[in-house]
Amino acid sequence: MAIQKQLKDRIKELKVRYESLRIGRDELLKLLEEAEVAESVYNSNAIENSTLTLRETERILLELSVAREVSTREIFEAKNLARVGEYMGEKAKAANLNKEMILLLHKMLMTAIRDDIAGRFRVAGEYVRVGSYVAPPPEQVEKMMEEVITGFYNDHESYFIGKIARFHLEFEEIHPFNDGNGRIGRAIINWQLIRLGFPPIIVRNKEKSDYYDSFTIHRDKNNLKPMAKIITLGLMESLHKRITYFEGAPIIKLSEFAKKQNKTASSLTNAARRQTIPAFREKGVWKISQNTTLNQLPRSKLRGMN
Repeated sequence: MAIQKQLKDRIKELKVRYESLRIGRDELLKLLEEAEVAESVYNSNAIENSTLTLRETERILLELSVAREVSTREIFEAKNLARVGEYMGEKAKAANLNKEMILLLHKMLMTAIRDDIAGRFRVAGEYVRVGSYVAPPPEQVEKMMEEVITGFYNDHESYFIGKIARFHLEFEEIHPFNDGNGRIGRAIINWQLIRLGFPPIIVRNKEKSDYYDSFTIHRDKNNLKPMAKIITLGLMESLHKRITYFEGAPIIKLSEFAKKQNKTASSLTNAARRQTIPAFREKGVWKISQNTTLNQLPRSKLRGMN
């Protein structure tokens, strides 16, 4: 998938700034990553129709009670996915992903939820459907998984975001597990990013419609662009957040920043969604450095990715 050179240069520039600024800020980076756990878990589970709110997810991960009766399954979904993220965050820095690690992550995710399927691919007689899409027969799963993993690591030509997008699309189309495919697939995106020295991203429940549409577009048109755009925007937002904290300037809500700049909140929110301003979300609220100067911002667009 061709991504415009201007955008590649922008991502490269952000990564250089991120790597430079993070030196000596390991404790701050650890705090940022810990603060994101509940938000990441909430969004990934919400995409799969969990009823837990972000606040409830936070309380469950802190071993606190919630105000309503919550199913045992949803409690374990939250705790197990947080455990997957924590384990993966360290392992991904040291090793490439392989089939055995994917199975281990799935076992961690599904333990105490579906022990009968935890840590194994679908076997004979186990078919799955997502909407009108029927995944490949279980007899093909292991071979297809080996091919998609090998293909990812043998591709030395494609831009990394295109490779990650293709892997995620193909992984979800294989649907190797009886349950937990989406959450493991999104965890793998972050494994691949962390392995390349990038921070993890959050695929947000509010963008679920675009996320699901990207699979249909890929199946119908062999088009990676919508998924690549989701990953690109998530990565730029994650980098902008960390860079902003590392620089140490006051951080304010984007709505407050808009008033100070005599701009409409909607115009800056749209710019934030396109990541043409260095804004980021915390608990669903857009924020930005108080010191941001709008007329000095790069004008890179996501052209060629619509």
